[in-house]
Amino acid sequence: MTSELTIPRNARSAPARSTRTAKPRVPAVLSRIGLHPGLREVMVLAALWIAYSASRMFADDDLGIARERATDVLGIERYVHLDVEAWLNSALSGVPSIAVPMSFWYASLHYLVTPAVLVFIFWRHRSDYRRARNALVVGSAIGLVAYVLIPTAPPRLMGAGYIDTLAQSASYGWWSGHASAPAGLGGLTNELAAMPSLHVGWTVWVAWAMWQYVGRTGRLLSVLYVAGTTLVVVATGNHWVLDAIMGAVVVMMGIMAASRLASRSSARPTEPTTSW
Repeated sequence: MTSELTIPRNARSAPARSTRTAKPRVPAVLSRIGLHPGLREVMVLAALWIAYSASRMFADDDLGIARERATDVLGIERYVHLDVEAWLNSALSGVPSIAVPMSFWYASLHYLVTPAVLVFIFWRHRSDYRRARNALVVGSAIGLVAYVLIPTAPPRLMGAGYIDTLAQSASYGWWSGHASAPAGLGGLTNELAAMPSLHVGWTVWVAWAMWQYVGRTGRLLSVLYVAGTTLVVVATGNHWVLDAIMGAVVVMMGIMAASRLASRSSARPTEPTTSW
């Protein structure tokens, strides 16, 4: 009698299991040893700020040439009847109850609201963050290039009766006679960085970035933030009206570039790549 070894049916078809330990995937390893996403973003924005501060070392600091450019800007404004700087500056800067709040607005909101919006989008709407951050970075980079290539004097450095509102109200705050720089740090400020106005440009970015997340009241506040900042930068003698317009333009260029980049990225097949 012949004995036959019976092999279970499921054992015949089951693949042999490997006794080797699976190697960790590369992305997982990189996530363990890499930077926290939040810290990485802080480093990116810090690099942007350093580039802004360093731009003064590469820009021409010839005040005479910068004033000539400002005179050309004012000439264009007069041609199209936008030359309201002198009137606003003298009308508002001479009233302390108006001049001091404007100085606080100019010296603080630019540096508080924009990072706050970035943090909000990063933590609450992470899928939208990359496009928002890229729009801000690209728009600001265009502005920095303009500061280096075409340094332009603001109204407060033109003489001719313009009042330096922040210098006049410096006893009320931390700023000095060097735009919004804290007292003693004026040497770190590029005072010929008038064209374009990133103060205004960043408010346009804030309004665009928050538009889809807020209701009617929030959108109204966003518009008022843009309008209020435009009034402040002009009335304090820190920017020309055309500076404000061009600040909005360069940031809108950044928004369009970031949106196009996001569209291209979404159209590509999904793959484990790291990109901006």
